[in-house]
Amino acid sequence: MFGESNFRLVGSGLSCPEGPVVEDDGSVLVCEVRGAALVRVSPGGSRTVVANLPSGANGAAIGPDGAAYVATNGSFTFADVEGITHITGLIEDWVGGALYRVDRTTGEVRELFTESEGQHLGSLNDVVFDADGGAYIADTTSGLLHYAVPAERRIGVAVSDVVTPNGVGLSPDGSRLYVSETFTGRLRTFEVVGPGKLLPLPDVFQHPAAAQDDTEGIDLQQSKQFWDGLAVDGEGNLVVADLASSGVRVVSPLGAELAFFETPERDPYVTCVAFGGPDGRTAYVTSGGRGRLYAIDNWPFEGGRVNFQP
Repeated sequence: MFGESNFRLVGSGLSCPEGPVVEDDGSVLVCEVRGAALVRVSPGGSRTVVANLPSGANGAAIGPDGAAYVATNGSFTFADVEGITHITGLIEDWVGGALYRVDRTTGEVRELFTESEGQHLGSLNDVVFDADGGAYIADTTSGLLHYAVPAERRIGVAVSDVVTPNGVGLSPDGSRLYVSETFTGRLRTFEVVGPGKLLPLPDVFQHPAAAQDDTEGIDLQQSKQFWDGLAVDGEGNLVVADLASSGVRVVSPLGAELAFFETPERDPYVTCVAFGGPDGRTAYVTSGGRGRLYAIDNWPFEGGRVNFQP
């Protein structure tokens, strides 16, 4: 199951979009990495700003109170080359990202966390809530997964032995947490033994183009990039944004490659996936380098849904 024919353009003119979140009316909240904003793309494709953030918005999820929880990266530098926005590095005075609560109606922004266990948060990425109201947050530059409980103003490190974690997603029953590592090409698996408590399991998959060499000492500016964000559909399949191949790769929880969908125009920054629609069978895909939001209609597997999705 390979091809590009399923992609439908929903919105364009976005400022390096990532971290889509689907609302109940069919609108999609999108994080703008370059625009440093949380924006709403209507079903008709119009863009409105929900909230401006102090630095680049990378990942978001809706929490148990209905607010959007947005992870920021501390700001990158960019270059535009042949119609594609490229991330070229961290800004000179970079100090790290933070987690914010954004009221989806009023746009009110409240800073929640800038540190975890006494260490400043790094460049944050995907966010996923468990059924208990806690959120797993990927910290790409620090190589950590944090577990935050916003209602209790509590955050801590859940896992420290990850390399450039980017996407995070939970299995439909909440028993497994999946993590995509950008610069190793690994799809990591952890058993969830309690809120914020994880035990490592064997990797579920590795990107077919990833080199099988030692990943220690990775240079964030030089390494080839394989994965970005991920989602999990209703069958438990991992749906991963594939930077190296400009599309979305589907991997079963047992590690079998099931499908690949290539974007209509090549983009080395296909950044994230989220499910929506009445039956969860519309997959929304952010094409960050080209500033587009696509939809894949009639998802060929069971539809996906995350905790607290409206």
